Amino acid sequence: MDLESIEAELYGLAPEDFIPARDRYAAAARKENNRTLAAKISALRRPTLAAWAGNLLVRAEPEQVAGLLRLGEGLRQAHEQLDGPQLRDLNRQQHSVVGALARQARLLAAEAGHPVGDDMQREIEDTLHAVLADPEAAQQWASGRLTKALHPPVGTQFFAGSESAAAATAPPARGKRPDPEATTARRAPARDSAVPTAKEAKERRRQEELRQKRAHARQEAESTEQQALRREDELRHAEARREQAERLLQEADARVAALAEELKAAQERQRTARSDLDAARHQVTEAGRTAQKARRAAQNARTRAERLEAG
Repeated sequence: MDLESIEAELYGLAPEDFIPARDRYAAAARKENNRTLAAKISALRRPTLAAWAGNLLVRAEPEQVAGLLRLGEGLRQAHEQLDGPQLRDLNRQQHSVVGALARQARLLAAEAGHPVGDDMQREIEDTLHAVLADPEAAQQWASGRLTKALHPPVGTQFFAGSESAAAATAPPARGKRPDPEATTARRAPARDSAVPTAKEAKERRRQEELRQKRAHARQEAESTEQQALRREDELRHAEARREQAERLLQEADARVAALAEELKAAQERQRTARSDLDAARHQVTEAGRTAQKARRAAQNARTRAERLEAG
């Protein structure tokens, strides 16, 4: 029994089966006197519904998982190099792949008996976007052992605006000299369009505030769910301690009853021994008296016999 295989099994279970199975493995490790492993198993956390749906997807669609990881690598590289044409192509793939995978995860969860609502669907999509944006998030997701949904780095509008930036900074084609007037003409509208109107700025602020509120609400929901899971864990541990205490009390009661029976039998043996001792003492006393009388009688007989012989 090792932690790796136990994790692989637990995070493939339905959410309602996770904690009972985890507690059984922890109890088995304690029974084998492997307290370190038992502590690590007990520390495993049940996944949220969105994280569980993501884990289902990873296990059911390994080829699509590999494809998403490759797409994320390509997007990050194109973003760093400001490769406009590649970004446009990969960005289109991004929206298509994320949508398809999120729908697939939702279908898998429903088939497993846990339909996913719209809020959970957005959490699944956020997780997939985080996988594309962050290599560490990609590694966590690909393990199939998420405990909660992932979110893209704060402030990351992944690849938004990268195409125009890449186009503006792309070098001229080989063998052609840049036309200053054409370059100025291309750049001037870009500078003008980069300055938002008051209405656009207000809308952007509103959208950003809405995004932050949604992110905060999701985080609060996740935090609340994790707290509920911790309370459930505490309840299960308390029930286990109560059951153990009840078992120990029953064993102690049984031992006390057995000792009481032993004490009763010992007391009876004590009374019998005391009675036998009293009888033996009385017998010794009577035997002593009889022996003394016999000695006196024998002495008298010897005295008479000596007198007869002397006379």
